[in-house]
Amino acid sequence: MFTAEGPTLRELTAQALSSVEHGYDLLAPKFDVTPFRTPAVVLEATAEALRPWGPFDAGLDVCCGTGAGTGLLRELCRERVTGVDVSAGMLARARAAHPPEAAPGPRPEWVRADVRALPFRAEFDLAVSFGASGHFLPRERPGLFARVHAALRPGGRFAFPLVAPPRVGSAAYWTSWAFDTAMRLRNALWWPPFVMYYRTWPLRGVLDDLERAGFGPADLVPLEAVGRRADGAPRCRLVVARRPG
Repeated sequence: MFTAEGPTLRELTAQALSSVEHGYDLLAPKFDVTPFRTPAVVLEATAEALRPWGPFDAGLDVCCGTGAGTGLLRELCRERVTGVDVSAGMLARARAAHPPEAAPGPRPEWVRADVRALPFRAEFDLAVSFGASGHFLPRERPGLFARVHAALRPGGRFAFPLVAPPRVGSAAYWTSWAFDTAMRLRNALWWPPFVMYYRTWPLRGVLDDLERAGFGPADLVPLEAVGRRADGAPRCRLVVARRPG
C-alpha cells in the first residue's frame, strides 16, 4: 500500500494519535504518495460526468486536502476556484502543488476553515468533495450538507463520489468493520479523537440528509471507469445534488 517515499509506521502512528487537523498537518508532506489520495481514475471520471452540466462559473472544493479536486475544478470553471480545508499543512501542500501558472483555468484561492461552518453564502455554481466523508459522523452530515447548500447559488450542484459497500462477508467487509471498530476503541480511550470511519455514509442515509438540507432528489451517475462488482452494481457512483432555484 505504501511506497518508500510514503509515511513510516511511526509517522502514521503519530498521526493516528493526533486530532484530525494536526494529524493531517503531519501527513501533508507525504499525503500524495499514500493510498489515501483520491485515485486519478475517480477524478477523471468525475470530470467527465460533470462536464455536461457545465461550464460552471465558480467552483468550491470542500475538504480540498492537497488540491486534487481543486485541479479538477480549474478544468470545469471559468471564473473562480476555491479550496477549503481545516489543515494548514494540507493547504500549504495544495498551494505548492497547484501554482496559478501550472494549469489553465482560474487562479486557485485557498481558505482555511472548518467546513461545518463554511464562510460562504450563495457564491458557487459547483461544489465537490473527495475522500472526506469518513471524517464526519452521521449526526454531523445534515449540518455539513446545509452549509454546502448555503454556499451554492440557486441551481448550483454538489457532487461527490460514493463507493459501494463491500459485499457482506468479504475480506473488504471485515477489513472495514475491523478498522471502524479499532477507531471507535481508540476514540474511547484517547484524546483528542481522530474521526475516520468507512461505514458511516450509507447511500440511503446520505440521500435523505441531502433532501433534508434543501437539495432536490440527487442524480446517481455510475463511474464506469472505476468498474463494476461481480453482482453488476457500479463500484462507485457520483452523487450529484442540485440546489433548487
